[in-house]
Amino acid sequence: MKRLLGVLSVACLALQAPVWAQQNINQEKQVITSPVVKGDKTVTFTLRAPNANEVLISGDWMQGQRFAPMQRGTDGVWTYTTEVLPSDVYIYSYLVDGTRIIDPSTVFQCRDVNSLFSMFYIDGEYGDYYQVQNVPHGNVSRVWYHSDRLKADRRMTIYTPAGYEESKASYPVLYLLHGSGGDEEAWITLGSVARIMDNLIAEGKVQPMIVVMPNGNPSKQAAPGETSDNLAYTPAMSNTFVGYKDGSYEQSFSEIINYVETHYRVKADKAHRAIAGLSMGGFHTLQISANYPMFDYVGLFSPGISGLADYKVELYENLDEKLTKLKQAGIKLYWIGIGKDDFLYKDVEAYRKKLDSLAFPYVYKETDKGHVWTNWRKYLMEFLQLIK
Repeated sequence: MKRLLGVLSVACLALQAPVWAQQNINQEKQVITSPVVKGDKTVTFTLRAPNANEVLISGDWMQGQRFAPMQRGTDGVWTYTTEVLPSDVYIYSYLVDGTRIIDPSTVFQCRDVNSLFSMFYIDGEYGDYYQVQNVPHGNVSRVWYHSDRLKADRRMTIYTPAGYEESKASYPVLYLLHGSGGDEEAWITLGSVARIMDNLIAEGKVQPMIVVMPNGNPSKQAAPGETSDNLAYTPAMSNTFVGYKDGSYEQSFSEIINYVETHYRVKADKAHRAIAGLSMGGFHTLQISANYPMFDYVGLFSPGISGLADYKVELYENLDEKLTKLKQAGIKLYWIGIGKDDFLYKDVEAYRKKLDSLAFPYVYKETDKGHVWTNWRKYLMEFLQLIK
């Protein structure tokens, strides 16, 4: 009898094993497909919310409006169809009776500062570069380095091109800096860096290079969830953090370069170093390149230089003199991009006048739209193709 009970116990455990092996085994089958990208490049979104009184959609393709109303069907299913959209990657969310949610019908999502968004692609010119294609793929690593100046171990994301591990060659390096509210995850997720690099390298439009994406918040070691703060770290705009534009990050940047040039096969000279950044990262790029002329390629993407003279930091002083020395030292490319609807447009215009007064050579790119990722990804693609 004891033997029979033992056999039955084992059998019961065996029957229960699949339940314990997969936590979400009883998930509901998805009955709604959303979003649906149509052949004419319009997109239809569908959300089942039978008890909602109002459902709005917000997407980064919208110009001049934050939300658009969705239409309710008799079955409690809400729908919305866009106009024809240009090729790109887009993010969106819903507002259901005042509560913002992501699309429950898709698993494709990303984080921007402290909000999650659903996402989709429109195939074609740019959208194809932001998606995985059948080409050789590079690797993406999250690495930790120690900063004596910032007194902490800090995390950064590093892209190495396809074939790096098997090769003995040395590579150029691009240091790519994020904006306010971002971290070392921003460019690799919202910026689609790995896919852009894989696809441009495969087409021969960009030389294979290493891309280093550090965390630009001096008082934060790493992205939310990757520090000892764990879930207590709430993402926020960087101007709320200690160390914002106080010069400490720029002063510590040589430690990032030293780590990369010690741990990776790189061409460790000015001719093979590039630095670029968006918004706050553009401010950091401007200051790092002016104070430490170690880069032949400099890219300012919608640089956050408003109130440039208001930061009473020694490192930021005597900029005209530093730019003159940078020009005399020689630089292959100083590239500036800004959207004509960007709130920083006037500040960039004033900075260009400063450069003109110093006869400082630069390349200027003006696009439509404002302070948005759709511009920064395009700026990156153009900048990369000018690095020789």
